[in-house]
Order: sequence, then structure tokens, then C-alpha cells
Amino acid sequence: MGQERAEGSAVESLWYKSDLRSFLTHCLNDTSLIGRLDWQEYKRNIVAALVDFLAKNEDVYQRELLGLMHEVSNVEDFSHLERLDDGDKKAKDARAAVLALRKQIAGLKSMFDDEGAIEKRRKEAHDKLLQVTAVQEKLQELTKDYLTLLTNEDAQGRGFKLEKILRELFEVFDLDPKASFRIVGEQIDGAFTFDKTDYLLEAKWQKVPVCASDLDVLAGRLSRKLDNTLGLFLSINGFSPEGVQTHSSGRRLMILMDGSDLMAVLEWRIDLIGLLLRKRREAAQTGNIYLKIHEILT
Repeated sequence: MGQERAEGSAVESLWYKSDLRSFLTHCLNDTSLIGRLDWQEYKRNIVAALVDFLAKNEDVYQRELLGLMHEVSNVEDFSHLERLDDGDKKAKDARAAVLALRKQIAGLKSMFDDEGAIEKRRKEAHDKLLQVTAVQEKLQELTKDYLTLLTNEDAQGRGFKLEKILRELFEVFDLDPKASFRIVGEQIDGAFTFDKTDYLLEAKWQKVPVCASDLDVLAGRLSRKLDNTLGLFLSINGFSPEGVQTHSSGRRLMILMDGSDLMAVLEWRIDLIGLLLRKRREAAQTGNIYLKIHEILT
């Protein structure tokens, strides 16, 4: 139980409630675990309840527990604490707690190496998938369709065609796009399932970057859904710095994707599953909900 206590101390020291909930939502594969926690309790009790539950049910949740340890031990950004009263001490304590956990789980490195092997096999499976003629032809078709839209000035017609491209792209990667995909003006609303979590999708194609108020709309819809519902916002022309900053703090409910991300997937430089995994992991570990594709590929 020493490792579990070290993990509880590290998790507790890093975030306030809203940030803690966001971190756990992005970090846990089985996000139904979030719903069993009493969020009216003190943070110390919330963390203890989660860690104790995972430890007592290790036969079922071992990978969740180990994965949580791994994600916490990788946290290196403590700037959110430094801005608070007595921030230097809070950041110092948090850093010490994470280092203590990192030492505790050093012997589990082989398990995380296995995770790396799994990721390698996933990439190999993706490469093999792309060797299938039907998949290649479908991605080439979608790429061609998307490129023709780049010079299309008809916002409504462009939106309908983008909706079709996204639906078919999600089907290629078995992301179960829901029939609720629909278009209103320049905006596409939809839903899909990824890694046991339901996502609401919004996509916008407008001349200016999406601002905070647009992101507020999706955040509002997500706040009325179950705890294991997240959001993916695709803006072909990106997002305003203000919008990204606003929604990268507190409870982080969504990850952001732009036209460069979409093009990288269509051109086979990264598969859609890998892209979503990297973006979700970045949001969980650092709070950055808008990891750029050039940062992923380099």
C-alpha cells in the first residue's frame, strides 16, 4: 500500500477539485469511476476513496491504478500552483510528492515498457491497416474531397461536405459515429465513442479562429451530460489564444483539433486514434487542450 499512499499524496498536492476532476476524467480509461466519487467531500477524501477503491479491487482495476500512478509521476508543470498564495511552497511540496511517487514506482518500469510495446503494436496495426487497398483508396478519396473544399466559398455546401468527410473518416477508424451528425450553418454537431468514452463533436469552418464563447457553448452542453462524456472541437482555422487559455484551466472537458490535424490524418502521417490519444494525454498531464500536430510528430 506504500505506492498507493504515495500516489494519493502526489495527486492531492497537485490540483484543486476542478483540476483534479479534469485530470482524472482524461486519465482514467473507465471514467465511470468518476461518478462514484463524492465531489462534495474534501479533496483529500476524494483522492483516498478513489485510490482505496482501485487498490481493493486490484484484480479488476490494476491497469487503472498503475496507469494513474504513471500519469501522475510524469507531471512536470507546477506553474498553476506557483501563481497562488504561498505558491512557491505549494509547488515545492507538489514536486516533492511527485518525485517520491516516481521513486516508488521505479520497479514498475517494465509494466510501462509493456505499455510502450502496446503503443508500438498499435502503430504497426495502423501501418498494416493502411496497406489494405480499400482503406488506402478511402483515405485518398476523403483527402481529395477535403482539398476541393479549401477553395469552396459556399459555407453551407462546404459544411455538408465536411460533415460527410468526418463521418466516413470516423468510420474508417471504427469510432462509431452516431447518426446525430447534423449541420447548422457552418457548424457540425455529432457524437462518437472512443476508448470507452462518449464524445460530443463540434466542427466549425469559419474564416476567423474559434473564440472562447464558441467553446463555452460546447462546455455548457458537456456539463449537462454524464461525467464520462468529453468533447472534441474541430475548428479548421484554429482557436484564439484566449479561448484555449480559458478552457485549459479548471475542469478540462474537451480537446481541440484544427485543419492541420485533420490533414495529417488524411495524409496518413498519424492515425486518428493516435492523434486523440496524444491530445487527451497532453490535456491530462499538462492542462494543454490544444496540442499542435507539429509537436506530436516531432
